[in-house]
Amino acid sequence: MKYVAYHRTSTKDQHLDRGIAELTKYCADNAISLYKGKVYTDQQTGKNFNRPRYTMLKDEILESGDVLMVTELDRLGRNKEATLKELRFFKDNGIRVMVLELPTTLIDLSAMENSMARMMLETINNMMIELYASMAQAEIEKKEKRQREGIEQKKARGEWDDYGRPRVMDLEEFATHYRLVQQGEKKPFELMRELGMTKPTFYRYKNQIEKGC
Repeated sequence: MKYVAYHRTSTKDQHLDRGIAELTKYCADNAISLYKGKVYTDQQTGKNFNRPRYTMLKDEILESGDVLMVTELDRLGRNKEATLKELRFFKDNGIRVMVLELPTTLIDLSAMENSMARMMLETINNMMIELYASMAQAEIEKKEKRQREGIEQKKARGEWDDYGRPRVMDLEEFATHYRLVQQGEKKPFELMRELGMTKPTFYRYKNQIEKGC
């Protein structure tokens, strides 16, 4: 059995280190040895599960009997339907998911002899997971709604043309990611996919970096 820890943040989120520290501390406090002694991370949106390290964990590392650990459910994903689908996959394949913010998921139900108590805790787990998945999706929908409203307000005031098309991400942040391509550690198409960029946007950023803009 392996304990595998995973943490996701958006590309603009600054809580990556905090999530790693939280998982590491929990394991230290509970005498759990993490697989490879580290937390696997992705800095990408939680809208979908097309993330390099998550995909690697799911396809190449996690096996029946293993445990996947995350700090919060939205660190796994923010799309309710997609997140519940992933959780069903893990359950069907004998992989236990521990969510630190949900105490009942920290209990190994397979070790419980009382079938009634086990059934009750499973029911509570399912209810809480669905609730938290709904909350995670509601939060991202609220954020997108505020962004749309902000754009509409700018258009209504005639400011949108002057404001211009918003950047996908800060140029300096892109430069940090693009350095992996320059060093030959990643192919351009791999970085495009990881950052969720279209080809024209990617090469617009690339040209700005190489011109020193």
